Amino acid sequence: MRDVQALLGIPRTVVTAMIAAGVIAPRRGTRHEYRFSFQDIVLLRTAQSLRESRIPTRHITRSLRRLQGLGEGRPPTGLRVTAVGGDVTVHDRQGRWHVDTGQFVLDLDAAGSDDAAGSGAVVDLRRPRKQAPPDDPVTWFDHAVSLEPTDPAGAEAAYQRAVTAAPDYLDAWLNLGCLLCEQGRFDEAVTRYRVALEHLPTQPMLHFNLGVALEDAGARREALASYHACIDQAPDFADAHYNAARLHEELGDPHRAIRHYNQYRKLEPVV
Repeated sequence: MRDVQALLGIPRTVVTAMIAAGVIAPRRGTRHEYRFSFQDIVLLRTAQSLRESRIPTRHITRSLRRLQGLGEGRPPTGLRVTAVGGDVTVHDRQGRWHVDTGQFVLDLDAAGSDDAAGSGAVVDLRRPRKQAPPDDPVTWFDHAVSLEPTDPAGAEAAYQRAVTAAPDYLDAWLNLGCLLCEQGRFDEAVTRYRVALEHLPTQPMLHFNLGVALEDAGARREALASYHACIDQAPDFADAHYNAARLHEELGDPHRAIRHYNQYRKLEPVV
């Protein structure tokens, strides 16, 4: 994975998110390393381009996942995926359209402006979002998602409003933690995930994400404990077994590493 990260300049969190979402499906080599296909590399390059346009990782994976239905599990090569504002759009023979809504974007010549003459002005056909009421966690969640591309601080505050109104709002906790990790604020993400687990102690994804944040923060033994907690709640969580095996190996416990690698292979057999 490090070679791909270096080649594309893409963070590990984005690569793992793409794998977890099923957007890419790299095979495992004989030493359990990821082996990326050419199509995987193309999709990762597209994801990095969108990320550089300040599109959140979850938005990228969701959009690319939706596009997979257009061409045998992969976006057709004839499509051009770009970012317009905070949205992912696609160019095809019919024009430009939003991936999330399916609505077309009109290219209009902006008359009366020397700078805009002959250039395309994008018109967003979606209805404006309503302002979030103070006591509706779902609306605050949607508001936070809409703010992520342009106002991460506002998105963070909106996610916080959502979990304050509904402390058992799993998706809001997950998005809040991921948002902090994407900004390199791993210790703060760890704190948020631990608060979330006070309300949702049996949610395996919270334990797993806590493990990832702890690992990124350099706390490998604590991360390992979180991966084990995830496995306790969801014994078939393949990536938790893999991460636990890798950390056991790094921490000098090859016997436990082998057990988790074997379990991972049972859950995710190498083709």
